[in-house]
Formats: sequence, C-alpha cells, structure tokens
Amino acid sequence: MNTGTRLGLYGGGLAVLFAAAFGTAAAVMPDDAADDWNDRSADGGHDGGHDGGHGSGDGEAVPVRGLSIEQDGYLLSEVSAPTAIGAAGELAFQITGADGKPLTDYTVSHEKELHLIVVRADGTHFRHVHPELGADGTWSLPWTWDAAGSYRVYADFVPEDGEDLTLTRTVEVAGEYGPEIATEPSLVSEVDGFTVTLEGDLSAGASSEVTASVTRDGQPVHELEPYLGAFGHLVALREGDLAYLHVHPEGEEPQAGDLSGPDVTFAIEVPTDGRYFLYFDFQVAGQVHSAAFVVDTAEGTTADESDPSAGTTEAPTEEPSESAEHGTDGHGH
Repeated sequence: MNTGTRLGLYGGGLAVLFAAAFGTAAAVMPDDAADDWNDRSADGGHDGGHDGGHGSGDGEAVPVRGLSIEQDGYLLSEVSAPTAIGAAGELAFQITGADGKPLTDYTVSHEKELHLIVVRADGTHFRHVHPELGADGTWSLPWTWDAAGSYRVYADFVPEDGEDLTLTRTVEVAGEYGPEIATEPSLVSEVDGFTVTLEGDLSAGASSEVTASVTRDGQPVHELEPYLGAFGHLVALREGDLAYLHVHPEGEEPQAGDLSGPDVTFAIEVPTDGRYFLYFDFQVAGQVHSAAFVVDTAEGTTADESDPSAGTTEAPTEEPSESAEHGTDGHGH
C-alpha cells in the first residue's frame, strides 16, 4: 500500500543507530534516544492524559484497544519478520486460543478475516494489509522494511462466535534511526496526486464527526470505489501509547459498482484529550491510497478527571522475553 503522504512532521534531529543486544537479532533503541524523543513530544504541550479512557457522554468509559498481546484467552504470538532495512522476507504470526492451539476459524469482518496494521512508534510508515492464513493457523505475507525503528503490529480480527479483538506486538528494525515528531496538527495530506483534507473536531469522551474530502488537480473526486465494504476506512492511534481505534464511515454499505465522493464522513469517539494520528484508506480505479493526518482534540471536552471512576485503561501488557532463536527467522510459535 502506498503511504507517500505529507504529515507536516519534521526530522527528529539526532540519528540513532540501532544495534543488536543480549545476543539477539532484535534492535533496541538506546535509553537516551528514547528519553530525548519523549522530552520533545512533551515540549509540544500535548498532555494527552494517556493514563486512561475518560467516560463518554452516557457515563460509560470509551473502550481502548490495541494495548495488549492477549485478551479473552486469545494471544498474538511473537511476530517473525526481517530485522533490517531492505531485507526481503516474510512477516508471520499466529493467534492462539485459550487451549493454546492456533486459531483457524474466523468471522469475516469488512470482507476480510483479519486486518493487519503496522506503524512506526512515531506515527509514520503506516500500512494496512491483509495476510493469508495457512492451514496450520499461521498468517503470513511477503515483507520488507523501508525504515529503521520500533514498530507496532496490530492484528484486528473476530474469532468465530466471538467479539472483535485487536492484539498488538512490537517489532524492532535495525538501522540508522531518527524519529519524526509531529510539532503541530496536519489536516491536509498529499498522496499519489490526490489532496485529502480532513475537517471536523475530535472531542474526548463524545462522538464527533470528521469528514475526509478527496480532490485531484483542484477538482473533487467522485470516483471513490467500495473498498472492504465501505467507501473509506479510518484508523486512529493515540500519540504515546498508540491505543487503537478502527472507524468506518456512516451510511449504508455500498454495492459493487457504486461510486461516491468527494466526501467520506466518520463518527469517531476518542477516549482522552491529546494528539491522534489518523489514517484514511480510499480506493480509486482499483488502487488503494492512504492519507495520514495529525489531529489534536478540542479543548475542554474531557470528562471530569477528578472522578476516579471515570474510566481507566490498563497499561500495555509486557511481552514475554524473547530468546535468540526467535530473533531472525523463527516464528516463535
């Protein structure tokens, strides 16, 4: 998927060399580089309150997903993938059930059994792809990294007779690394000759409408095609912990041959005030494009933070320690 978007980001300045550690092939970001990145993020003045999801307008906490490797008895295995930039290989993983066996039965959701989201920790290098499921329960697809860094891998799926789940793992990619920190919101994205503009405000704990408008050469695009059962898809990640929201547009599901545009409107509810990375997928002439945005919530919309029952978010589950044999070509199943 082409992700050549303009995010309004600037280079992180200090380039950091990822190196192998503890005898494994996994790369680790030095602590001073991570501290520098976090300090510069904080200097942007965006205290996202990432310690929990605040209550929504009806008093219920906004659900936060994509912060754990395990939920409801389902576990995302270690992710096998190339460990360096430009190395062609395979990205592979399994989902196991409460019985410890690989899951092979899924419910189709938005025309696919599993949606795989991969994004670097600074919000760049976003991909939304769909691996193939093998008979042994292994999901896989060809894979090459084009930039070093720490990446979050999200598996968004629905087990047969189960509920929608999003599990996540971290993959480290070796190489020279300079984080790209968003210094201000970016609501216009240029991708593959299209200009995509995002309008609308995000309000913590309340449903908000945002509209993506697609133009080309200054003219509105009316040829948006159905893609995965909709005219567009929106993924939102909270800056910092990268909590995950997968949002689909309002309106009825389009039929084959239907066209729409230039506007696609989404109803989205974010759990806390702060900064969010939004990624809009759309299809024209059989080609899928991804537009990326950086959006801050409107001020004064967070639920009462003095109420300790206003909703909390569990900290991300720590991943099991990985042995050296799982660092390169082992699937770790």
